[in-house]
Amino acid sequence: MTLPALGVLGGTFDPIHFGHLRLAQELADALGLARVRFIPTGTPPHRDAPTVSGTHRLQMVRTAIAGNPLFEADDREIRREGISYTYDTLSELREQLGKRPLCLLMGADAFTTLTTWHRWQELFDLAHVVIAHRPGFRLQELQAALPAPLHKIYLQRLAGAPGRLPANAGAIITREITALDISATRIRALLAQGFSPRYLAPDAVLEYIAHNHLYKDSDAR
Repeated sequence: MTLPALGVLGGTFDPIHFGHLRLAQELADALGLARVRFIPTGTPPHRDAPTVSGTHRLQMVRTAIAGNPLFEADDREIRREGISYTYDTLSELREQLGKRPLCLLMGADAFTTLTTWHRWQELFDLAHVVIAHRPGFRLQELQAALPAPLHKIYLQRLAGAPGRLPANAGAIITREITALDISATRIRALLAQGFSPRYLAPDAVLEYIAHNHLYKDSDAR
């Protein structure tokens, strides 16, 4: 009997917002995931350091997901020294969880950059890759944006029936989700300008940001 899959959603979550949460909820429902584990990045390899500390970002994740039994927070990348690689995180999870299926959740834009990730081809030995895309998005557009090595793997591994997980790793699954044009960059900009980002992130997260004076001055770190 195959155990229900665990979803893995990584990111800086600087801050976490409704786009992250809705993506996780819809993919969990569509794929029958047992849980979605939110894993804030420690030191990301492909982008500038997060604006606020890992401690704050982890606490914002915990605040945002409180009350949803499908969601849980994982602090392993915050605790890890050095650069945070998804390969290392999935390897640790695979060792801990045995044959339970893992699903690495990401947006279409992130998938197009996969060849720049550390040991990217080996990610498929550890997890399924689930690509969330907006309504009306043509998958031909995604294919056209893929570098040749990834395009080949995409065609080889694309699952024929979204929502069905073959084995415990190795498939690429695409899924349409509700389009929420929300970004952490926009939220930070609004806060820096003194405007309200209400309805872009949970009120409890915005209250945490205000209480801790985040995204306004050098004390944010």
